Amino acid sequence: MKRAIPIVILLAAAVAAGLYYYPRLMQKSAPANQLTLSGNIEAHESLVGFKVAGRIVALPVEEGQQVAQGALLARLDDADYQQKVRIDQAAMGVRSSDLALTLAGTRQQEVKAAQQTMIDAQADLDQKNLDNQRARQLFAKDELSAQERDLAATALKRSQDIFQAAEQRYNEAVEGSRKEDIAIARANLNAASADLGLSQVNLGYTVLRAPSAGVVTVRQAELGEVVSPGSPVVTLADLDHIWLRAYIAETDLGRIRWGQAATITTDTYPGRQYHGRISFISSSAEFTPKSVQTYKERVTLVYRIKIDIDNFNHELKPGMPADARVDLAVNGLAANQPAAQTSGAAPAGTGAVPAGK
Repeated sequence: MKRAIPIVILLAAAVAAGLYYYPRLMQKSAPANQLTLSGNIEAHESLVGFKVAGRIVALPVEEGQQVAQGALLARLDDADYQQKVRIDQAAMGVRSSDLALTLAGTRQQEVKAAQQTMIDAQADLDQKNLDNQRARQLFAKDELSAQERDLAATALKRSQDIFQAAEQRYNEAVEGSRKEDIAIARANLNAASADLGLSQVNLGYTVLRAPSAGVVTVRQAELGEVVSPGSPVVTLADLDHIWLRAYIAETDLGRIRWGQAATITTDTYPGRQYHGRISFISSSAEFTPKSVQTYKERVTLVYRIKIDIDNFNHELKPGMPADARVDLAVNGLAANQPAAQTSGAAPAGTGAVPAGK
């Protein structure tokens, strides 16, 4: 019995060693004309929030829900904003009436009244002129005192001033409003219109709609919460346009180019392959991120690349690990191609990619 124990231990060790080394011995090394990269799936994510403060009264979306562009995401209590619109509408009405009154000028009845006042002042002036002449003649004959002569002259001067004032008022009534008053009235109306427009814009901000089609990945707020401007309410991800973020060793940089086709596989769907294409090759090197494992650990400098992936069924999600296989033979690239030609249409030093990437 004691002799059987070492034999069992040796058998168990042999089985364990076989289980450990067999997959590694059977694993096929990557062909020389094939480049394998590892990375994570990423997508454009938008933190969507309100531009004004308020209390959420409607939140009809859930996490994982697909929404179309323009779909309702949330709504705030808009009672305060509606009241502000009504106040500005009333103020604009007042300014509009002021402008109309200024443009209308003086009423016809006021013009006639000013004209009659001027006529009366003219008659009084004529009378005071006659009185002054008579007083001067009588004073010359020594039939009137100097004081009475001076009183007549003073009355004539006062009458002349009254007539001039009446004539000025009549001319103003006939002319109507001054152009400066009209300009001020127009400016006040424009200011009131701008205030109303701003109030209406703020009222529109109480409704939050999807800026683009996508999937709600996170719902940060809940119904009834009071949110501040800019605070995220939902996170919207564009799963139609995803990419694989990967890092390539400096020694492999000359083997790829912009627009090159790639095949993507994931651990989640081991039997499925997804088509992709290289859309970005960084023009500057960086140290290997701690979360990235490369096939050649001795290379410390790597270049970040992006591979756009067709994700029509939305099977791939942000954060999923994935592998990319680039067939260099199919793409007609030799292993010793100069690195200066890897950027394709993107000039070196710019990191330029097609619009929207």
